[in-house]
Amino acid sequence: MMLVDAHQHFWSPSRGDYHWMHGNQAVAAITRDILPRHLEPTLKKHAITRTVLVQAAESVEETEYMLGLADATEWIGKVVGWINFEDKSHLKHLQRFAKHPKFAGVRPMIQDIPDPDWMLREQVQWAYEAIIAHDLTFDALGFPVHLPRFHEIFTRYPKMRAVIDHGMKPVIRNGEFDQWAKAIASIAETTSVYCKLSGLANEAGTDWTPQSLAPYVAHLLKIFGPNRLMWGSDWPVLELAGSYDNWLATARSLIPHADAPAIFGGTAARFYRLA
Repeated sequence: MMLVDAHQHFWSPSRGDYHWMHGNQAVAAITRDILPRHLEPTLKKHAITRTVLVQAAESVEETEYMLGLADATEWIGKVVGWINFEDKSHLKHLQRFAKHPKFAGVRPMIQDIPDPDWMLREQVQWAYEAIIAHDLTFDALGFPVHLPRFHEIFTRYPKMRAVIDHGMKPVIRNGEFDQWAKAIASIAETTSVYCKLSGLANEAGTDWTPQSLAPYVAHLLKIFGPNRLMWGSDWPVLELAGSYDNWLATARSLIPHADAPAIFGGTAARFYRLA
């Protein structure tokens, strides 16, 4: 069975385009060079053979940087990059990236955009159409407030291969559940979108326990099923709330044995078309 970490990051802050790091003391602990050599021992420890490397900067230069890391690192199976949805000339970048065998698709950093309706603007619709035309993937990054908007996008573009990152970040630390659960269930029930079982520890805070995450994990498994749910570490952001080992062990403890092959490898391998 192929084991896959469906969501992880690398970066070098000196590159200068990780704007969310600048002067942000909340992320000071992970504002450092984080490269394949830092993750490889952990992957070997857990027999994880492929990862999906996901963008963390709003620049095409970072996407090029990640593709370079992927070229040099066998176990980076795919790269999820970035283009400027507000600039249609970026179609040329998408077309160029699409030719790379390890390029999967794109992720706009919607969680950082003040307007929750941004994704619905007429000027950005070309990008969804281009993603479909080039048979690429779309990672949906946002908060619970974005769920109805994403539902509209997923319904408008049913052929787009899309996955929700981090379960759309339910506010676990405040015990918020019902509204999030209803909105994300509506997406699961009426679209073919996938979801990542990732990022939940960070939404629960540093004092999270398996018990505090259990209702959210159970809900995502119930509505998406194992064949549309994939595990990811969200490392090194995960370090702000816990360890790779602890999150992986917790996820394994909360997933029925029969569902594990899909969630910890098979679903991501199929969605991202990992060799």
